[in-house]
Amino acid sequence: MIISRGISRSLRRSDWILGRWGFCFPVSHSCVSSAESVSSAVVPDSKVFSSSQSYSWGCRHLYGYGREIHHTATSTSTVEDQLDPFSLVADELSILADRLRDMVVAEVPRLASAAEYFFKFGVEGKRFRPTVLLLMATALHVPVSMLPPNAVMDTFGMDLRTRQQCIAEITEMIHVASLLHDDVLDDADTRRGIGSLNFVMGNKLAVLAGDFLLSRACVALASLKNTEVVSLLAKVVEHLVTGETMQMTTTSEERCSMEYYMQKTYFKTASLISNSCKSIALLAGQTTEVATLAYDYGKNLGLAYQLIDDVLDFTGTAASLGKGSLSDIRHGIITAPILFAMEEIPQLREVVERGLSDPEDVDLALEYLGRSRGIQRAKDLAAKHATLASEAIDSLPQTHDEDVRRSRRALVDLTRRVLTRTK
Repeated sequence: MIISRGISRSLRRSDWILGRWGFCFPVSHSCVSSAESVSSAVVPDSKVFSSSQSYSWGCRHLYGYGREIHHTATSTSTVEDQLDPFSLVADELSILADRLRDMVVAEVPRLASAAEYFFKFGVEGKRFRPTVLLLMATALHVPVSMLPPNAVMDTFGMDLRTRQQCIAEITEMIHVASLLHDDVLDDADTRRGIGSLNFVMGNKLAVLAGDFLLSRACVALASLKNTEVVSLLAKVVEHLVTGETMQMTTTSEERCSMEYYMQKTYFKTASLISNSCKSIALLAGQTTEVATLAYDYGKNLGLAYQLIDDVLDFTGTAASLGKGSLSDIRHGIITAPILFAMEEIPQLREVVERGLSDPEDVDLALEYLGRSRGIQRAKDLAAKHATLASEAIDSLPQTHDEDVRRSRRALVDLTRRVLTRTK
């Protein structure tokens, strides 16, 4: 099974277009054990964006929302105490990296080499998702005595923090599996600055390695013995497949629809981090309201990340990404900057409807994009979602615990980093 691109399909850039059009633009347990049968999935509404939630220029829901990421007195972010979010969980990230390398060991040497390809020292990536989830675990920390009477703490032989770390490990394995499958679909030859697995070992082994990682994630997930969490993360895999299928089978009308694009973006990118954040809350026995806030943070952070990713596909340098640039448009994939540019320049839609299989049409589309505000409007939409993510953190129950407050500030800081990243 080939699943879709994950969050790190991100970061495709090209200095060629930049030059041509001048855009300024402490752990003691393993989380692996025997699997158990689970109940049917309990998942969010499959229609994330209703037909009334348009993402065109006149969208009141987002474009009328006239604030950038806020820096008010009520915000959990303060100028005088900004910390590097990654440094706050650096020790745990190191432990997780070691454990992940142990979890992907396979009996067949060739498969073992393939499965551990992106878990080796030096090519682990930024580990953005584990960082978010570990920070969320601390941000939602509530002493047991403060939990509501009907809250049930999951233990099953593991302490809470270890179980939440396990969510981070599962999420990373699902993400890396999506990268392996994604590179096969795109016939990519580089990833994270090295040869992609399909380029080095072939498509068949790359697909099998991705499947193996998914199987290891499933075993780890079953060890948590929480049917709601199992259902949420199983649904994530379904969303990845659904999103990829949406991208591969679009009609001409769907390719030009912002609503369709946002739905697909949720499935392919935001579902993984949003449902993982919610799982962190559920394991902690949090209320439905708090679990929903955790989900909202992850969803909006994921959407903002992908929107900036789509901008960087046009504005940056391939060298900084470690993989090809202008990848989407060269594959005929229409993203937010082009969609917004089409609303300004109707002729661009005619070019898009021809399929972008002709390199001259790609050049023409890029020229139209350079004459429009498509890049800036995509950035503006990302900023709206980043603000919504930040507000979800600000809406969490108040606390005087400094560790909790620090982690919440770090989560808000990540929303800014998503917007300002260049790779």
